[in-house]
Amino acid sequence: MLRSIALTAPAASHLVTNRRGEYAILNQDDHLLWRDGAMPGSHPRYDDLLALGFIERPGRGGQALEAAAERTRQAFLLDGPALHIFVVTLRCDHACGYCQVSRAAEGATGFDMSWEDALAAIDRVFEAPAQALTVEFQGGEPALRFDLVECIVLEVERRNADQSRGIRFSLVSTLHHLDEAALEFCRDHQIHISTSIDGPALLHDRQRPNPTRDSFTRTVESLARARAIVGHDGVVAMPTLTRAALDDPRAVIDTYRELGFGSIFLRPISPYGFALKTRRAIGYPMEAFVRFYAQALDYLLALNRAGEPMVETYAAILLRHIFTPFGSGYVDLRSPAGAGLGVLVYNYDGQVYPADEARMAAQTGDGRFALGSVHDRFEDLMASPAMRWLATGAVAEDLPGCGDCAFVPFCGADPVYHAAAHGDPVGDRATSDFCTKHMGLFQILFGHIARSDAQDMRTFTAWAFGRGRDEVIDAGYVPQ
Repeated sequence: MLRSIALTAPAASHLVTNRRGEYAILNQDDHLLWRDGAMPGSHPRYDDLLALGFIERPGRGGQALEAAAERTRQAFLLDGPALHIFVVTLRCDHACGYCQVSRAAEGATGFDMSWEDALAAIDRVFEAPAQALTVEFQGGEPALRFDLVECIVLEVERRNADQSRGIRFSLVSTLHHLDEAALEFCRDHQIHISTSIDGPALLHDRQRPNPTRDSFTRTVESLARARAIVGHDGVVAMPTLTRAALDDPRAVIDTYRELGFGSIFLRPISPYGFALKTRRAIGYPMEAFVRFYAQALDYLLALNRAGEPMVETYAAILLRHIFTPFGSGYVDLRSPAGAGLGVLVYNYDGQVYPADEARMAAQTGDGRFALGSVHDRFEDLMASPAMRWLATGAVAEDLPGCGDCAFVPFCGADPVYHAAAHGDPVGDRATSDFCTKHMGLFQILFGHIARSDAQDMRTFTAWAFGRGRDEVIDAGYVPQ
């Protein structure tokens, strides 16, 4: 199927895509010739469009190429869930206004995962067919139960001695409660640490208050302590962008530069769980985030042109989808959707969910997303009513408003978001923040691609392939 869309910039340019995930950008006249099937063989773009599959010749095997491309793009389906999230506790000492779960007080009881449930969850991890697994620890603040984190890591490693899977561990933490012994354990067992830094101190402290009202200072001190033990690249960070952050994208990015980070993941606040209660105070229309993103991306591209490498992580994910036939591994941007098929979440209370966002929705009483218990077999979780329900909105190409969208080869379906926000997994694309966000970001990225600035394309290529700009021989070409 061929699809096209007018780009907002440059003017009078059109993006055309096909099921193979190929794309071409045409000017107004060439687009009309192509659309009407009137482009002559002598046209300068004819051979290009023929090779990419936008002009068909009988017997050239176009269907076979489409099938091969789809198999490559959807190879993740053979793996099953590769990301397994353990919510070891709901307790936390922060009171973030945008938090999506109803946290429990630091000293509360009854909000920690039991060892019995943890062992059952480990059973489910190894029942999944994926040969490369990521075990992630979340909360609350998982460092408050680092003893349980240690036990789970050791048990996973013990079982994997026979299975020989590729295991990656990650931990999402404020860093404040990770002492030297915990950090040494992270170093010795290669646990990658992720934290939250929302921007300059004033903004961070307002959005992420802790009991001592010094969240930013303690985070920066804890970051230095962690880097000294696990290494500079052993800790990554990302901001959550509230309304207050949108006014000054440079301030948020400059905070990351000052702290020595080489990347930043720009993400809007999420409309899940308890975050809905504060959305009126700190939220914004998705169009405002798209405008912020355009400004932030321009600044990051300018930094890269000036010789300072700084990656916008979400752009790198989208560009990998655009520039290559391979998936990025990002479970929120897949078709069929990654919910359940790419990730399982084992909650502190023993319930299993198909995504972290589904867990957050459940915290406000929406029980439709629960797949079952950690004590249920993996195949029973996959065959649960919740999975069958989510499957109705899991294939982007089959959804109203997505099937004929030119961006769909690079996008995905998010049935959990649409079920939570719209009441069913299909949702309404005309009012979907998911669609507003991604259509806006794709317009921005393809606008830059259409302008073809050599320096920016070098940056985009480096981001898409996870390489340094100095490794990009020419825009679009990276040596093996």
